[in-house]
Amino acid sequence: MSSTEKPSTPGTAITDAGDALLAARAQHDAMAEQLDALNELLAKPLNEILAERDKFKEAAAAWDAFGAMWLLSQRAMKRVALDLAAQLDVSEAEVVSRAMAYANDVLNGDGVDLGGTIAEPQMAHIARHRALLRKQFK
Repeated sequence: MSSTEKPSTPGTAITDAGDALLAARAQHDAMAEQLDALNELLAKPLNEILAERDKFKEAAAAWDAFGAMWLLSQRAMKRVALDLAAQLDVSEAEVVSRAMAYANDVLNGDGVDLGGTIAEPQMAHIARHRALLRKQFK
């Protein structure tokens, strides 16, 4: 025993054993919940499990395609904005600054829809993600 360790007393050993028992019970309960969830999944017919997986894959593919379409349209619109800005002798920094100001107006304004260019369902979607978007558009 080192000089920094306290000598073990019967009361300490009982407390340590009690703590270990509580920890073991908590771990047992967590594992039992995982086992129940797994048994619930395995109780389903295989065709139901595969159908759910296929639906998930279809939804993920649709979101991936939507993301690609969105990215392409945003980049194309940025190119148009920068080309028009160059014709008016407006810098890229000014274009970006204005875009950020508009984004913040939507995020922080009450129903600001950029002159009707954002549809109501899109406004609702933005509202659901407002906290994350505010971090992005600082």
